Amino acid sequence: MHDREVSQIVEAVVKEISINESGKRMTLSLAKKLAEKVEAKAKEIGVNAVVAVSNSGARPVLVECMDDSYIASYDVAFQKAYTVVALKMSTTELKKLSQPGGSLYGIQFTNNGQIVIFGGGVPLIANGKIIGGLGVSGGSEEQDTFLAEYGGSIFEGLINNME
Repeated sequence: MHDREVSQIVEAVVKEISINESGKRMTLSLAKKLAEKVEAKAKEIGVNAVVAVSNSGARPVLVECMDDSYIASYDVAFQKAYTVVALKMSTTELKKLSQPGGSLYGIQFTNNGQIVIFGGGVPLIANGKIIGGLGVSGGSEEQDTFLAEYGGSIFEGLINNME
């Protein structure tokens, strides 16, 4: 097999993975539109947030830091976007399961510490399939959760308007 054939095969596999069963995929353009909406809502409620968007493989597509956001919020938002894709649930839902006595107690110590077990992360769903994750950090847990859930609620409308 020649290098060109190998490259074509790899390219085809990557394309197949990035466009999952829903037929939709996370793009930078879509991530920017989502971040813009979440940041506008954050500004409305007085939060200087960091907004992170990952793709269906839990890899970063975008991380934006609003002016005067906390330095620590960068990693937190990034890891929330990872967590929701890696575990296919919101970080709020995971919080309940990871409490002492819960079925996922201690999970935050796995995956090299990348798992976040408090609110502010939601899976991004299109046609019933997770195509990415949204992580928001910068306010209280309640504010981060509100902003992430807001982003999740408007996401399908954003993706459908881009077609």
